[in-house]
Amino acid sequence: MTSIDVRRMDAPDETRNPDRTTLEVVALGDANLARMTLQPGWRWSECIKPIAGTDSCQAAHLGYLVAGQLHVVADDGTEADLVPGSAYRITPGHDAWVVGDEAVVGLEFESKTAETYGRA
Repeated sequence: MTSIDVRRMDAPDETRNPDRTTLEVVALGDANLARMTLQPGWRWSECIKPIAGTDSCQAAHLGYLVAGQLHVVADDGTEADLVPGSAYRITPGHDAWVVGDEAVVGLEFESKTAETYGRA
């Protein structure tokens, strides 16, 4: 591994396209980073749940919201709205959906989630 590893998100190593979702993943050494684009009408329980096969999202998320608005509801009842500029950490056990007519664009820094999210 070199001391500096630079990648461009517009040339990802892998692109996944579940329903209303685009996930572009780049590998940086032993870490992965994903740019997640969620279209209006996207909801985890409708678009990703059929792939994940769990009642709620069991992925941990650490990220930054670039565009759009996302509403998240944890299994314990906690709720939050993510807006552009929000840095977030979401523990496993939640549902989420796009609010409004603008696509959500977020950067996912949790390496395992970037590597496996939305993969059948």
